[in-house]
Amino acid sequence: MLTTAEALARILAATEVLAPESVDLASAAGRCLRQAVVAERDQPPFNRVMMDGIAIARADVSAGQREFPLQARQMAGEPAVTLARGNCIEIMTGAALPHGADCIVPVERISVSDAVATLETGYEPQARQFIHPRGSDYATGSTLLSSGRAITPMDIALIVAAGLSEVRVGRRPVVRVLSTGDELVAAGRPIAPHQVRLSNGPAMVAMLAAHGYDDCRDDHLPDDRDALARGISAHLEAADVLVLSGGVSMGKADYVPDVLAELGVDVVFHKVSQRPGKPLWFGTAPGGKTVVRHRARRENRVRSARQPGVSARVLPALCCTSARQGVRARTACAAIRSARRRGHV
Repeated sequence: MLTTAEALARILAATEVLAPESVDLASAAGRCLRQAVVAERDQPPFNRVMMDGIAIARADVSAGQREFPLQARQMAGEPAVTLARGNCIEIMTGAALPHGADCIVPVERISVSDAVATLETGYEPQARQFIHPRGSDYATGSTLLSSGRAITPMDIALIVAAGLSEVRVGRRPVVRVLSTGDELVAAGRPIAPHQVRLSNGPAMVAMLAAHGYDDCRDDHLPDDRDALARGISAHLEAADVLVLSGGVSMGKADYVPDVLAELGVDVVFHKVSQRPGKPLWFGTAPGGKTVVRHRARRENRVRSARQPGVSARVLPALCCTSARQGVRARTACAAIRSARRRGHV
């Protein structure tokens, strides 16, 4: 019997990557990047001033000069001016270094009177101080982000810096969560003493939605072989991923494995060494679709490992409520990180 780690490895090996699509940056966070992001220019694109103060030539200080007439003022966003020898330029943080300057003296180290800046007594500025050199972060053509990573909010800044207004990402899967069982009754409907509320399906849909999978819906199918065949066939046609809750154990009404076989779904594994959740079933259908099923135990809560960027293809129901939840959650997290590195959605 497979361990949870072996089961997750087989899930990843059988999972296909969905085709990419282009989205604007407002919709890109949390998606799987499917292109390289390359720097359009050096960063910073000019020698950037790091402190408010004055820009001078260090050679003037070496020659003994301590007072510098204010030649001009240069703000961030303005073209670099040319410094005349023996003068200084009042400079602001973020501005381009003036031509002819190679030293920034912070405003705290000078005094200004009658348009002349005087260096603080005993202060010896160093050449190239408080200058962020052009291209020191990265050079034009550098790869900033590689394909296969989950896009973070900070990645958006790099994508914008590369001049891109949209980016290629993996298409998110269409997911359908199917609960089976005649004993299940949806909320808001009358319920008999021998019945239980249908809770796993809505919980899994909410869990997936919380991670950004917006095309997720749940459905309830009865313990009837023909009804199961019709319902599962319709959902296989519409979805990329099916997550089924119930109908995979050894009960008399556990028709799901046989129905899926009739519909052309190939089993990858059935049963995993875990309690509860031993009857876990995973298979693949034509067209690269995947099916995951687990046994519902009295519609216990299905719990997420709370991992960021969780993949709908790995997420299903390995995480049933149990005392061993933490072990399976860590295993699921490792597999999900592996899936993201390989470019899975």
